[in-house]
Amino acid sequence: MLESALILLISLLLDQLMGEARRFHPLVGFGWCANKLELIMNKGTQLHFRGHIAVLLLIIPFILLGLYLQGLPVNKELNWEPVWLIEIVILYLAIGRKSLTQHAEAIIRPLNDSDLETARKKLSYIVSRDTAKLPQQGIIKATIESVIENSNDAIFAAIFWFLVAGIPGVICYRLVNTLDAMWGYKNKRYSQFGWAAAKLDDAMNWLPARLTVISFAFFGHFLRVLKTAFKQGASCNSPNAGPVMAAGACSLNIKLGGEAFYKGKLIAKPELGYGNSPEVYNIRQAITLVNKSLTLWLICIFILSIIIEAS
Repeated sequence: MLESALILLISLLLDQLMGEARRFHPLVGFGWCANKLELIMNKGTQLHFRGHIAVLLLIIPFILLGLYLQGLPVNKELNWEPVWLIEIVILYLAIGRKSLTQHAEAIIRPLNDSDLETARKKLSYIVSRDTAKLPQQGIIKATIESVIENSNDAIFAAIFWFLVAGIPGVICYRLVNTLDAMWGYKNKRYSQFGWAAAKLDDAMNWLPARLTVISFAFFGHFLRVLKTAFKQGASCNSPNAGPVMAAGACSLNIKLGGEAFYKGKLIAKPELGYGNSPEVYNIRQAITLVNKSLTLWLICIFILSIIIEAS
């Protein structure tokens, strides 16, 4: 396990140095394939069944590839495993910590300059809600919610599945998460076809999301954060995003949630957290909370790895 911990650390350093791959990212090609397959299969009858088959067709070949890569033999002459380099690259591609920070920072700057038009435009890159008429308070809330919610998807869940199941695990998680982002909508087009992708994403995120909640609670009033996060999270549509956002809001002592427009329709979302209405500086506090939680994860992972190696 110590090797996995070192691979994780190197991948995070690579992410910090290089950020998200802007050209030839494998997920872009995967998304293209998913779009083409959806156009072929998302029509006619038995859309639930067709959605299941589409998910399997897209994911199984990559899981098999991951199993093959993980089984590459050790180079006995050099005394190293080629799979280590592959694991570093794949985990680097799966983690988006720096990208998450960069998107949030790009919104903070125009907010500080009272340039709401630019802030709305930058926000539209990372959220699905309507941003064209959002007031400053709405922009701040949406940014913090995005940072907190996406920290689980882009960082903690990817790390969890790498440690639990290696290359196949992190590949499967990232592809399922991508399909959920593409098909997991409760509208006429995707409510049936995207059901399998959405439910599989919920299942794979269930435990990582709760570990993320615990991590956030560690930096607030621990028991109060936990109690409030799971109570408020239960009223959200997402069984994972709700508790994570509530825990982050509670740890920052701010209130999130409330009404928001999606494709012109007003949606009343439950209030999350407690305390004050968020300000611009709370966006950086949310980034700091994510970074502190990641540091906590790394410390726990290395301590556990050393104990396992010593036993």
